[in-house]
Amino acid sequence: MKFKPMIWLTVSVTSMLATAAHADLADTITQVKPAIAIVGTYKATNNPRFTLRGTGFVVAEGAQSQSNRLVTNAHVLVPAADADPDASLVVQLRAGNNNWQIRSAKVLEVDVLHDLALLRFDGPSSAAFKVRHSDTVQEGQAVAFMGFPIGGALGFSPVTHRATVSSIAPAALPTPTASQLNPKLIRSVRSNSPFDIFQLDGTAYPGNSGGPLFDPDSGEVLGVVNMVLIKGTRESALSNPSGISYAVPSRYVLELLERNADK
Repeated sequence: MKFKPMIWLTVSVTSMLATAAHADLADTITQVKPAIAIVGTYKATNNPRFTLRGTGFVVAEGAQSQSNRLVTNAHVLVPAADADPDASLVVQLRAGNNNWQIRSAKVLEVDVLHDLALLRFDGPSSAAFKVRHSDTVQEGQAVAFMGFPIGGALGFSPVTHRATVSSIAPAALPTPTASQLNPKLIRSVRSNSPFDIFQLDGTAYPGNSGGPLFDPDSGEVLGVVNMVLIKGTRESALSNPSGISYAVPSRYVLELLERNADK
């Protein structure tokens, strides 16, 4: 009987900490949602006219809280050989709670090695994410990522997932189509120009590519989600997800921004 109050107290403190943690993420989601974007192509004669390619996020320029620059994955963009000359690269930005506004965009740089692309979109600037240097990230750290899983099949409403950085290990991305990997391909690419990449214990899906990996408390970007480990066929990424995803560290986003500071 003497131990019951202590057990109850332990459970209560744990519960309160968990509640506080969820409350912090809820506040962060509200803060960063206006900076999330949909990346795709637009063609007036198509049905539908807009085709979703992946997720992107607006990035802050210096101390500014708004920007016209957006980061996504290189593999989200249509390869030049497959591009339709009559289709335009566009991004969709939030214009109210349930409305999206289409903006024309152009590519400033594609970093194939790190599967990153920097775009500039037309029109007024938008709310932006702050990018933090990823050298501070540690294994076991709690993170979150946001995007449009399953290619917008759930609707154009950004979805947030919690995750843990389960490993920081050297890996080389195989090609700009690195949205999905299998174990054999991972083993084959680790010896080719490797750089550190974050392995996550959260499940990403097609459509999450290019989305921000961020600090659940501050909302600062720590990486860019770019691929998910699959078991078996491509379709099994939906029916039998592995629960293992990867993200490119934000240090390469900062380098990309620095190289294009005057553009």
